[in-house]
Amino acid sequence: MILSSGLLLAQEGAVTGASRTITMVLFLITIVGTLAITAWANKRTHTATDFHSGGRGFSAPQNGFAIAGDYMSAASFLGIAGTIALFGYDGFLYSIGFLVAWLIALLLVAELLRNSGRYTMGDVLSYRMRQRPVRTAAAVSTLTVSIFYLIAQMVGAGALIALLLGIQGDQTYLGMSGDVAKIMGIVVVGLLMVIYVTFGGMKGTTWVQIVQAAFLMVAVAFLVMLTLSIYGFNFGALMDAAASNSGKGEAFLQPGQVYGQEVPGDALQTMWNKLDLISLGMALVLGTAGLPHILIRFYTVPDSTTARKSVNWGIGLIGVFYLMTLVLGFGAAALVGHETISEQNPAGNTAAPMLAEAVGSNIGGSLFASIMLAVIASVAFATILTTVAGLTIASSSSLAHDFYNSVIRGGKATGAEEVKVARIVTWFVGLVAIVLAVFAQNLNVAFLVSLAFAIAASANLPPLLLSLFWKRFNTTGALAGIYGGLIGAVGLVFFSPVVSGSESALMPNVDFAWFPLPNPALVSVPLGLLCAVVGTYMSKERDYEKFAMLQVRALTGAGAEKAADH
Repeated sequence: MILSSGLLLAQEGAVTGASRTITMVLFLITIVGTLAITAWANKRTHTATDFHSGGRGFSAPQNGFAIAGDYMSAASFLGIAGTIALFGYDGFLYSIGFLVAWLIALLLVAELLRNSGRYTMGDVLSYRMRQRPVRTAAAVSTLTVSIFYLIAQMVGAGALIALLLGIQGDQTYLGMSGDVAKIMGIVVVGLLMVIYVTFGGMKGTTWVQIVQAAFLMVAVAFLVMLTLSIYGFNFGALMDAAASNSGKGEAFLQPGQVYGQEVPGDALQTMWNKLDLISLGMALVLGTAGLPHILIRFYTVPDSTTARKSVNWGIGLIGVFYLMTLVLGFGAAALVGHETISEQNPAGNTAAPMLAEAVGSNIGGSLFASIMLAVIASVAFATILTTVAGLTIASSSSLAHDFYNSVIRGGKATGAEEVKVARIVTWFVGLVAIVLAVFAQNLNVAFLVSLAFAIAASANLPPLLLSLFWKRFNTTGALAGIYGGLIGAVGLVFFSPVVSGSESALMPNVDFAWFPLPNPALVSVPLGLLCAVVGTYMSKERDYEKFAMLQVRALTGAGAEKAADH
């Protein structure tokens, strides 16, 4: 599903001067437009509440669009379409997992989090615990998840800019080689995300996400309509053509192409394959409700009812979007073909732009093909910008609010001081992400996003739910759950085939893998939960009165406004 460093475009030389010019113009329009929104928001960002949560003034539809814009990253947009194009039925499992995940967020997290906290996940976790150690752990977990996600997005951005402008390693454009162009793409995205967050805060970031989500939905819907028009708006005919052109026939429309594969004569490997499918599903379904940049979206609305309604809006938009990726994936399989897609990128990340080019050529000739390709390129670029901005503000808010104010200053920092620190931290996070992404640009970064989901499901979600629902839960349990889930998820991936022992591993020439599953969630999520429970019983700390107060606040909203204005 993930944007990787081997990203886009079709065949070498396929990027014409026209498409390159159109793409560049749309990129510039996207940048200028988002910067204008940031400048507008900067004039309306004065307090800590404005910076961290956009003044809590967004309506349910507005926050729903922002949730969708934050969630529908270029990674899922291009990656899911590509996975469907290559593997048919199995590719759609990602879409289902991502969508079902929002039911967990809606039923267990959204309202309770909005009522209980102020700006970050750490507010809820530390409410009835010892503040400093729990907030430190929450900040560490937030930063870890965000950095993994950021690196993947920014490496993809470098490849996107270089390859969609048709810059190969042996070519130059504006005096830059392909390698330099990738680095410049990373730097440009990094600087833009820092500017968005530093000057616009959550208000600017949210409006950029709203505009991006609308832009993405319209552009993808247009491409879907054009694709269906080629087959007379008969989705069955499109699926038949996709199966025929996939090289796999009817098997393309059935499960087992990539997940849960049965290996004849190897029952053990068959079992691992099936368990890995369950593990991936756990990461996708449970990870969303623990992603820091998703959780902070619930603080941007005035009350818990609006938080619930905004999730409903988000589910609707995301659901429609993922249904459209089904058409994109099957359309690419039908009109472009399995071999052509896999030759350009084995992960299938070229599928959506190649489909846009093929549809444009089929309907309006080479010029229209160039326009369609440029539009999809600019949409992918915009989704990267909004996703990295959301991740950055989640990190900066947590470090400034949880770590600086609560840990270093003991909760005595003023709102103005906290915002100042948050803006400084934003530059630090941006610099770290840029440097790491530059060094990681030639690596397969596909595991980074899935690892971010696994960490969120393992380290964030169990302590968060236990804090809300278990009165015996205490500081030791929270620390054990966060650090146990975090170390477990990262450690298991390090010793998995993702890092060593296989041709597609990060280090293919060495083999120290002993954990058989590429995704650790099946083990790391229960491990995080077990650590939280065991840690709780190892400590005699109890505060039933604080738990009762938290329950009243979480379930009824009593005291929420006081917490927000504190």
